[in-house]
Amino acid sequence: MKIIVSAEGPSIDAQVSLRFGRAPYFILIDTETMNVEILENPFVNQMSGVGIQVAQLVAEKGVEVIITGHVGPKAFEALRQAGIQIVSVNGGSVKEAIDAFKEGKLSSVSAATAPAHSGGGWGRGMGMGIGMGMGKGCRWSSLPSQTNPDELRLLKEQMAQMQKQLEQIVKKLENLEKKGK
Repeated sequence: MKIIVSAEGPSIDAQVSLRFGRAPYFILIDTETMNVEILENPFVNQMSGVGIQVAQLVAEKGVEVIITGHVGPKAFEALRQAGIQIVSVNGGSVKEAIDAFKEGKLSSVSAATAPAHSGGGWGRGMGMGIGMGMGKGCRWSSLPSQTNPDELRLLKEQMAQMQKQLEQIVKKLENLEKKGK
C-alpha cells in the first residue's frame, strides 16, 4: 500500500503539514517495500488550483491513502474521485502519523476539513496593516459571518494545532539559546 503524508520538511521526522495543498513536501511510503520517496510540492507557490493539482500528482503516484491536517473541498473531491482515502491528523511527526495509522488510531474523513478559499493565503500586503490583516487575500475572509458547528470545530482545531506548534518552537528556541551560552 502506498501512503503519502503532507510534511513541513523533507524527512519522516518532519512535522505533518496541516495544509494539504500548501504542504512544502510529501513523504511517500510504500508499506510493502518500506521505500520512502520525498516529493517537493511543485505547486506550493501557485495562486490558485493548488489542492486539485496536488491531488492529481498524488493520484499519479498510485497513492491509496493520504494523511494530512486539513483538505479543502475541491481537493477533497478530486481525491475522492481518484479513490484515495483521506485521513486527518492533528500534528506530530510524519513517522508518528504513519505509526498511528498502522495501529488503527486514525480515521478517514468523509468531507472537506477546511473551508473553500482562493489565493495564496495570508494577505501578502493587500489587507489591513502589514499584510496579516483580514483584507483582500486572506483565506479567512471567505468565511460567512455566521458560524456553524463545523466551522467552529475547525477553527478550534486549527487554534489547538497552532498552539502546539508554538510550544514546539518555544522549546526549540530555548534549547538553541542554552546551547549558545
